[in-house]
Amino acid sequence: MSEPATDTALVLRNVADGVAEIRMNRPDVRNALSHELIEALETAIDAVEKDPEIRVVVLAGEGKSFCAGMDLKAVAKDPHAMADMLRALSRVMRRVRRLRMPVVARVQGAAIGGGCGLMVVCDFAVTHASAKLGYPEVDLGICPAVVAPWLVKKIGAGPARAMLLAGGTMSGHEGHERGLTTHCVEEADQLDAAVDELASRLASGGPEAMAATKRWLNELDGSDEDATLDAAAELSARMIAGDEAQTRLKKVWAR
Repeated sequence: MSEPATDTALVLRNVADGVAEIRMNRPDVRNALSHELIEALETAIDAVEKDPEIRVVVLAGEGKSFCAGMDLKAVAKDPHAMADMLRALSRVMRRVRRLRMPVVARVQGAAIGGGCGLMVVCDFAVTHASAKLGYPEVDLGICPAVVAPWLVKKIGAGPARAMLLAGGTMSGHEGHERGLTTHCVEEADQLDAAVDELASRLASGGPEAMAATKRWLNELDGSDEDATLDAAAELSARMIAGDEAQTRLKKVWAR
């Protein structure tokens, strides 16, 4: 079954053969994360959680990019709204990680900042060699605390430290080599086949065994530790409202 795919829907949801696709639908801004889009993602996650027939979730983005990160222009004059968005993003990343079924990110074009964070919390991520991945937050005077716990779990503390402090972005090929993704195809037009094959294989697994394994892995790596994740969200929120971030962001918005 499918949700109505209207032009105004911020998230498109389709379910077929036990695989649910949740697709962000702001292609005109490369699926940048607004508060409304984050809320729509939560609604889609609610629906997935309640459907016992779903075995796999694919998180995707409509158009040329997976997700360009936070839509900071949408809340440019309201630091408190920016902070609220970061807290909401933290909540969504936890919910993606804690879904009982495996989640596959289908990453085309770009996954930047918060978009890269969404990619990393998924159990699997499939991208292509020329994609653009990374965390340029420090370049903008922003502290990437909200995504840092997930990156540390993904690639380890040392590599995560180097990546977040250096800022900038990298190609999909380099990101795969550095552990950001689990799969990398050469061309973007190969993504669908690779994702379909992976999702089909995962859907054949025992759902109870899969759910139990995910719960145990989350316990082992600290994915259920809300205190750390809350502190991370608050640090990011506090820093983005500060003078340094606001000064640098205003220069970006003025371009």
